[in-house]
Amino acid sequence: MRRNRRVKNIPLNKIVPNMITSGSVLSGMFSLILTYQGHFLPSALVLIMAVFFDYMDGKVARSLGGSSAFGEELDSLADALSFGAAPAFLMYAKYIGIEGGMPGALGTAFFALCGLLRLARFNVTHVAGSFQGLPIPAGGMALASLVIAGIPLTPRIAVLVMTSLGVLMISSVPYGNLKLLRRGNVNRIKVLLLTLLVVSCFAMLREKAFLALIGIYIASGPLGIDWGQWLAKSRDEEEKAASEKD
Repeated sequence: MRRNRRVKNIPLNKIVPNMITSGSVLSGMFSLILTYQGHFLPSALVLIMAVFFDYMDGKVARSLGGSSAFGEELDSLADALSFGAAPAFLMYAKYIGIEGGMPGALGTAFFALCGLLRLARFNVTHVAGSFQGLPIPAGGMALASLVIAGIPLTPRIAVLVMTSLGVLMISSVPYGNLKLLRRGNVNRIKVLLLTLLVVSCFAMLREKAFLALIGIYIASGPLGIDWGQWLAKSRDEEEKAASEKD
């Protein structure tokens, strides 16, 4: 006898964010395939697209009220692929290869492992506020940016770069969380200044702009600069805006 099974319909507000996250997964897979084929620049550019998907899935989930435990787990798995395994493999294929020997393989694996540890720690201990340790999307983007910028690296330097980024990911160095910013609590003047900085970087540095911008973000942690806090309105500004509405 056939048993009647009730099919539980998944609401659209939960499906859409997960579909966007799937775009990050596809970006990671396409990057791996392109790297295997020796197309290093397109592989790196695809990883930049993954950053867009990673940012948008959370933004859409919050706007639609579609956040879920499933979506959080899927997002972490997508990050492990697109910002851990894929950029590490890209660096290995582009700069290290067989010449790097065992140190090259270990350095590549170390970056991917630290990315996974960073994600696991975030899932169980993250609280509102700044990130503890360099976020894995920033680490993956840093590696992709080196390829986009066309920076020549020896195998030893490439291993050193991946090892340093890996250490930063598992460290307790605080990094600004831009995802906490909302329309109502953003200082428009500072946003305009930051936008001008970004546009100027692309106008002057072109293909090296991504590397310059991610380098500024990576350095901001040890320097104690919280970009999320800097861009947010002060309490006085929020109180003033609230009184004007009243």
